[in-house]
Amino acid sequence: MKLTNTATARTPDKSASSNANSGFSFSREFFENLVDFAITHAKKLGASDAAAQANEASGLSVSVRKGSLENVERNRDKSLSVSVYVGQRRGAASTSDFSLPAVEQTVQAAFDIARFTAEDAFAALPDQQDIVSAKEQRQDLELFFPWALSSADAMALAMETEAAALSVDKRITNSEGAAVSAQQSHFFSAHTHGFRGGYATSRHSISVSPIAGRGDDMQRDAWYSSERSHLDLAQPAAIGQYAAHRALSRLGSRKIATTQCPVLFEAPLASGLVGAFVQAVSGGALYRKSSFLIDCLGQAVFPDHIDLLEDPFVKRGKGSSPFDDEGVRVKARHVVQEGRVQGYFLGSYSARKLGMRTTGNAGGSHNLRLRSARTRPGDDLDAMLRRLGTGLFVTELMGSGVNYVTGDYSRGASGFWVERGRIAYPVHEITIAGNMKDMLRDIVAVGADEYAYGAKQTGSVLIKRMKVAGS
Repeated sequence: MKLTNTATARTPDKSASSNANSGFSFSREFFENLVDFAITHAKKLGASDAAAQANEASGLSVSVRKGSLENVERNRDKSLSVSVYVGQRRGAASTSDFSLPAVEQTVQAAFDIARFTAEDAFAALPDQQDIVSAKEQRQDLELFFPWALSSADAMALAMETEAAALSVDKRITNSEGAAVSAQQSHFFSAHTHGFRGGYATSRHSISVSPIAGRGDDMQRDAWYSSERSHLDLAQPAAIGQYAAHRALSRLGSRKIATTQCPVLFEAPLASGLVGAFVQAVSGGALYRKSSFLIDCLGQAVFPDHIDLLEDPFVKRGKGSSPFDDEGVRVKARHVVQEGRVQGYFLGSYSARKLGMRTTGNAGGSHNLRLRSARTRPGDDLDAMLRRLGTGLFVTELMGSGVNYVTGDYSRGASGFWVERGRIAYPVHEITIAGNMKDMLRDIVAVGADEYAYGAKQTGSVLIKRMKVAGS
């Protein structure tokens, strides 16, 4: 067998026709040969089943601060990971050396681990009926858009973003810097239950973090734009100006007395509530019984106006994929419908542990969207503030404060005190607390001000009542 580092690649994305213009060092053909060699060698050693994945990632990150270059970093990573099964014993190993002797040694290491590890009745590749077909992989999800960005151009974009923030108001006195990142990767994976597949992805971003005020009244905020294609990124000036206005709005922050009140989560933060729910109904937490939502399938966890949809096929979506990490087919579905849980997030292993079938979520969720049947097109942030009435509008959370066993929730927070539907003043040094079961059940409204934070999309979320600890 011949492994060569060729200059061309076959990818499922129209925008990535060759390695020469994508910036990759290894072709799809090279990765296919590498993976096939690893699997073949595993079978020669006596493995009952085997899986392998080859991947490469490359990118450029540039940061500036106060008009000066701070950091330029180019990354290029590659790896081959191998899983070997000897009956119901599994071993895994990986290498960044693609030479054939190194691949053989890696496969041997995985095989030796499998031979001496304990048997696990649930350890196996996905069932063949769940494997995605070649035909099902043909849909172009538009996930790969290489950005031929030079260090000088990245620096110029970062400086433009920061300069826009600093020019908004004289009260913008400092900056934690601005950054531009262009990242891309591709992989090919296969296993002995019939799966073969891979594709390329990209993720580009621009961010800035200005500081407003002086002395004891200094406030920092930030904003960013992140997209698959650099052509979809927000304009640097718009990012900088918005970040500056956010920082300025926090000047004069004060503490508030401890109280109980309605709480409105800004849309980017509301995605964290979705994330907490996903964690609680994911396979590992469920079979370990370390979740506050054990046995919730079919149960009303949200109010009846709430739906949570999963769609792996959103074009340019950050959670889009034609298959999961095991090569299992994925599908669009209602995870929650009219408040009731319709499905969990399971890979093959966790599904077997629970006596269920995989949901195609090995590796995580795909493009989740929280929505309410009560939401109207005019329910923007101003409308949600009016709906809040008198209470707390949260724009920043600090710390990791969710106990997934009990559902107890406690986070440091800052934001704005709202009276009669209008922002009265900024607040800081407070803690919001509750229990996730109550919080999910007490969602009063979801705004039309939708924001995609990673692979989760939601508008601002209003919760009927929470504890707010202040001075």
